[in-house]
This record gives sequence, structure tokens and C-alpha cells, in this order.
Amino acid sequence: MKHCHESLIGFPVVVTIPLLWGDQDAFGHVNNLVYLRWCETARVEYLIRIGLWPALPPAGVGPILASISCDYKRPLTYPDMAYTGARVTRIGNRSFQLQHRVVSKALDTVVAEVESTIVVLDYGKNKTVPLPEHCRKAIEDLESKPVGRS
Repeated sequence: MKHCHESLIGFPVVVTIPLLWGDQDAFGHVNNLVYLRWCETARVEYLIRIGLWPALPPAGVGPILASISCDYKRPLTYPDMAYTGARVTRIGNRSFQLQHRVVSKALDTVVAEVESTIVVLDYGKNKTVPLPEHCRKAIEDLESKPVGRS
């Protein structure tokens, strides 16, 4: 698989998103929330690929974002492209952790590192449930390696 940037090698899901003029805020750079939306796009693509994305509105078992944190490295300005990667770094019984990396095409560098935790929820019962075994297998297949369990 050809990667758009060497710092995204090892990320099985990478989405390319153009910066929009309206992504900038009054400070003249891309608003901090936009980086999280890019990660959301990569996260949804990852969830689709492992078979955990439910029909909408969700009624059965599906993902829910439990936490997210972002380490902003560099501000971005229009025009540019954001390459946003997603990979699983840890699998628990009822959750897993995703690492996201955002790379600027124009700056040719990493501009944000993001971590998110996804919990598996039975939407009908509003209770967490174990990650389905077919999803564990799909994660390991997508990642092309066993992923640490905790």
C-alpha cells in the first residue's frame, strides 16, 4: 500500500481531507475542533471496515466515543490537505483505543496526535457489551498483526 506520508506508515486507514476556507477561525488558522472532525471521519471509516458501524439510528450493538484527547503540534491555514490516519493500539473486553495522526500536505509534517477510546454499546439496552469476536478478528486483519489486549 502506497502511503501519502512516511509518518502514516502503519496506519491501515488514511483519509485525505481538503481544508476549507470556512475551517479557519478568527485567529487565522484552522479551528481546533476541525482536527477532531477529521479524526471522526477516519474513525468512522475504520469502524465501517471492521464491521462495527451500525445502521442509523443505531438500535443494536455499535460504537460510542468514550473519550478523546488531542495534542496539537502545528496550526494549519487554507489552502492545504490533511492526511488523517487511524489505527488500533489497544483492545480491551468492551472497548478499544484508536490512535489518529494528522499530517499537513503543505507543511509535510505531523500537525496533531489524537487518541480516542471507543466503547461497544447495546443501544437497545443502553449498556456496554463485549467487543464482538468478528470485530476483534477484523481489527487484527486490518492491522496485519495481533493487537495488544488489556
